[in-house]
Amino acid sequence: MADYLLILKMDINLDIRKTVEENAASYFEKAKKDKKKIEGTRKIIQDYKAKLSSLEEEKEKAEKKAGLKPSLKKEWYEKFRWFVSSDGHLVIGGRDAATNEIVVKKHTEATDLVFHTDMPGSPFAVIKREGKTDDIPELTKEEAAIFTAVFSRGWKQGLAAIPVFCVRPEQVSKQAKSGEYISRGAFMIYGEKKFYNPGMSCAVGIYQGKAMSGPTSAVKKHCSEFVELLQGDEKLSDVAKAIKKRFGGLIELDEIIRALPSNCRIKK
Repeated sequence: MADYLLILKMDINLDIRKTVEENAASYFEKAKKDKKKIEGTRKIIQDYKAKLSSLEEEKEKAEKKAGLKPSLKKEWYEKFRWFVSSDGHLVIGGRDAATNEIVVKKHTEATDLVFHTDMPGSPFAVIKREGKTDDIPELTKEEAAIFTAVFSRGWKQGLAAIPVFCVRPEQVSKQAKSGEYISRGAFMIYGEKKFYNPGMSCAVGIYQGKAMSGPTSAVKKHCSEFVELLQGDEKLSDVAKAIKKRFGGLIELDEIIRALPSNCRIKK
């Protein structure tokens, strides 16, 4: 095997006024100083790392004490009104004409159930089957009817109850009768309707780290922390602030406001 010679090139500046031994001593002293500088730099880095670690620990403790939580992943249904029924079914509803259109056209499948009222300004609500093969329980249907009533104009008008009907998805159509026009967010309903006459019952609670509003029975079932709501005329932001305080700041104000029905107040 061939031998290789590694040559390192290093510039050395000699002071001609000094002897070889004195020059060597100077370089030796310089090397000792450089070594101390390196050791000092390492110590500074280690100290900063220790301080940074301590600050991170203090931050985590402060966040836990304040009840702060990491941002949760947004689910697809959060752009709509929604709740989870006592029986575990997801129920979604439109917030306005545009989202009514999306709920029915894009998020309603053949096995789902659709709820609505004959009163203008009401949401289309849908019970999602989500792969479930059993029949939808009657309690879930009743809660979906309550949900539809609460977010309808009937709640805003202070009505104690309002008729809500239930139909299959194939009964909901954009096909208007001759001479009629269907506006955005509205649909024609064909065939037999099953009617409910739900009272106005609503609460908001914390469900899996999110603000969930819906029928009081469903919110109580799934949320250890909740607030019951009544019809009222208090400023929505004031109601939301009071709820946020009751929840210990665990839910952001904007999220609570989005979950609330308009014209509401907290039940004392």
